[in-house]
Amino acid sequence: MEELREHIFEYLQAHPKGKRKLDDIQEGLGLTSSSDFAALSRELDAMEADYEVFRSQENQYETRDQAGVLEGKISINRAGLGYVDREDRDSIKIDLKDQNTALDGDRVLVKCQPWQAYGAVIAVLQRAHEHVIGVFADSGHGLHFVPDDAKMQAMLLRVKYAKDFTPIEGMKVLCNIEKYGTPLVLNVAQTIGYKDDPGVDITSILLDHDIVAEFPAEVMEQVHTIPQEVPAEDLKGRTDLSNEITVTIDGDDSKDFDDAVAVKKNDKGWVLKVSIADVSHYVTWNSPLDIEARKRGCSTYVTDRVVPMLPHELSNGICSLNPHVIRLTLTAEMQISRDGKVKDYKIYPSFICSTERMTYNNVNKILDGDEELQKKYAHLGTLFTDLANCADAIRGERRSKGAIDFASTEAEIKVDEKGHPISIEPKHHGHAEEIIEDCMIAANVTVANFLKWQEIPAIYRIHEEPTAKRIKNFVNMSEQMGHKLVVGKSEIYPNELQRYLDSVSDTDEYTVLSMMLLRCMQKARYDSHCIGHFGLAEDEYLHFTSPIRRYPDLVVHRMLRKYSFEQCTDLEERKNDEQLCQEYADQSSVRERESSDAEFDCDDMKKAEYMQDHIGEKYEGIITGVTGYGFYVELADTIEGLVRLTELHDDYYSFNPDRMELTGQRTKRTYRLGMKVNIVVLGANKEDSTIDFGLSGKNGKVFVTHKDPRDRREARKTHRRNVKEGRKKDGRRKRH
Repeated sequence: MEELREHIFEYLQAHPKGKRKLDDIQEGLGLTSSSDFAALSRELDAMEADYEVFRSQENQYETRDQAGVLEGKISINRAGLGYVDREDRDSIKIDLKDQNTALDGDRVLVKCQPWQAYGAVIAVLQRAHEHVIGVFADSGHGLHFVPDDAKMQAMLLRVKYAKDFTPIEGMKVLCNIEKYGTPLVLNVAQTIGYKDDPGVDITSILLDHDIVAEFPAEVMEQVHTIPQEVPAEDLKGRTDLSNEITVTIDGDDSKDFDDAVAVKKNDKGWVLKVSIADVSHYVTWNSPLDIEARKRGCSTYVTDRVVPMLPHELSNGICSLNPHVIRLTLTAEMQISRDGKVKDYKIYPSFICSTERMTYNNVNKILDGDEELQKKYAHLGTLFTDLANCADAIRGERRSKGAIDFASTEAEIKVDEKGHPISIEPKHHGHAEEIIEDCMIAANVTVANFLKWQEIPAIYRIHEEPTAKRIKNFVNMSEQMGHKLVVGKSEIYPNELQRYLDSVSDTDEYTVLSMMLLRCMQKARYDSHCIGHFGLAEDEYLHFTSPIRRYPDLVVHRMLRKYSFEQCTDLEERKNDEQLCQEYADQSSVRERESSDAEFDCDDMKKAEYMQDHIGEKYEGIITGVTGYGFYVELADTIEGLVRLTELHDDYYSFNPDRMELTGQRTKRTYRLGMKVNIVVLGANKEDSTIDFGLSGKNGKVFVTHKDPRDRREARKTHRRNVKEGRKKDGRRKRH
């Protein structure tokens, strides 16, 4: 039937309107028998049901393109107007009456002819919301349910709950969506807690992204059957690395150690061994543990907690490479040349006994000459200087190939025992962090190369090159800021972009330019096909080094064992595993996005909560975004707020989208990207994750006006959609 479907597509694309009726298609495909006609009719009905073809009132069949149908994600603002983005044209607008039960974030099919600005949703393909989280509040006429999502607060809702459930003011609940439409019918499924209780705010965000801390009973039953020590029989068939100097290097607060490194200098350069916890030995395929890990996709790291992919009994216990105990591992052993190239490698099952649990802070101090720590860890010999030299060579080689090193700063948010933020600072990224990053990337590239050329099924980490349109827009914007970027006409190469970043690295605009360029990049994702990683300038890349925290790494380990260590030759098995790898890749990409969104949402909320304690304080910041409604300013501690256009009282400002700047008509004063400004904190709202800045003039005068919180919220959400993907670099390991 797949072949018939392809022939139907080919016919429809090749023939004009008027020649696409059922009889026309039958004749064009040369189908003469009654059974052929029946099969064609059935296939066309199935294609209609799948929204692959459409039938006009004249019974003419059309493809999506011919029917003016576009697939995309709908965004709906607080006024109820929907938008679906198009790659090379203005977004399609969708009135409330034409949204066909679609909610913000749903994947939809929209009918809109090329000459039209407005369209209509004809089908919802994938729901972004299966539940709604909110709080019961007193409206003056009794309790009513208020969704956390501001865009749902104006919707007509009907909330149902069990007879024995009693809503209480301030109670936060999770409601399943029972029926989409008007009204939106909800059913209370879970009580989360009370609005102001410590930790309820973050729990609510996690649940909104389907991230649940507790593990099902059947998972914990399996965990309790797993021994917490490695028996002697499990060491058979593995290479013994237990007597080699091997260390883990992680953050101060880390408890799950899934990678360890060892290095020895030789006449060719260095032998680098990256040993990774053999989680697949314990988490067997399709067991309760595996099914739950697949469902979660990855661990989620938020402000005050970690929601692990695997229970702590595994992630902090038998699967963690804790010091001075035997642990099962898979090792990528690489001969690194003096110029940083991987000249030879082998990948094998092993076991290690980690010599020391090291932290980034201590390794950085050792490399900086801290005599006390150097003496304490003297038994490790020259390990850290050898590691640094080896990793530096790897990084140099990667940069020479064109790997892009974007400026990216993460926030470190510290909270008190009640979850209230007490400090926010940029996260330090020193030499030790770079060493581990370089070693892990080298191992990931090596394993990807091995699996690709052995034609072993795998999940790859892919990053496609940016679209020409996005790069063109960035080139124009950069030139407006006085910095020229020259790229190839037919193809974009990562080394061109890295040379550009090097050329502007000493300018005041570097951070903004780097961030803007990062926003132009495609999203990295998982796929069963090895397409390459543009940002890292690698033809082969995957994730091998964090099986405790990422499901794709666990799958890669399984494929290595099955097809390399155990030498499976069953072609049917291989074909089945290739299909499973694509299925798992798609699922993992979705879960990664949800986890990432939850992390960003928690950070944004805690930043707003923190700034509630700093109203009226003044800071210097840099303009990171300019729009028709104002501009965004980021402070040195990564906190970002909005200066609204209506707060600029000294002139009437007009927005130039080509130059991304606001210019005063009378004073000609200009606010543009990368410009430093002095601001004062006017307000912050934890519920909406919004922060408002005003300008603080030289004479101390503050430009202030009354603000509509709905406008602030909408402006903030629009900006966040544009910048969220640019806040984390792929390839950098989580350092929690």
